[in-house]
Amino acid sequence: MEKDPSFNVLGSSLTPCSTEPMTGFFRNGSCDTCAQDQSSHTVCAVMTDEFLAYSKYVGNDLSTPRPEYGFAGLKAGDSWCLCASRFLQAHEEGCAPQVNLHGTHVRALEIVSIDVLRIYATERPAS
Repeated sequence: MEKDPSFNVLGSSLTPCSTEPMTGFFRNGSCDTCAQDQSSHTVCAVMTDEFLAYSKYVGNDLSTPRPEYGFAGLKAGDSWCLCASRFLQAHEEGCAPQVNLHGTHVRALEIVSIDVLRIYATERPAS
């Protein structure tokens, strides 16, 4: 799989989203993407209890540990490369998490407008 160029929604180089926990489609800590990433894991989101409960409710449990996959489960404050469509869905339901624009891949804009992403922008550094 060949990664798309690593640019963020602000037009500069993509910065890491999280290495603790390790995130990304490529599990490289960044929201890099490629043609095979059909779910577009491109939004660098900062988890909240509200969003994690919502995600579990709609069928994507991100908070329960899954040791068989090396996944410790997410908690509020963790950064994670979220699927752009899930972020948009959470926005429409009023429970979207904050977003690190520097760590959000430009391809997220194919699904979520920059105006929506800016509503949730945080300057919180990546972990």
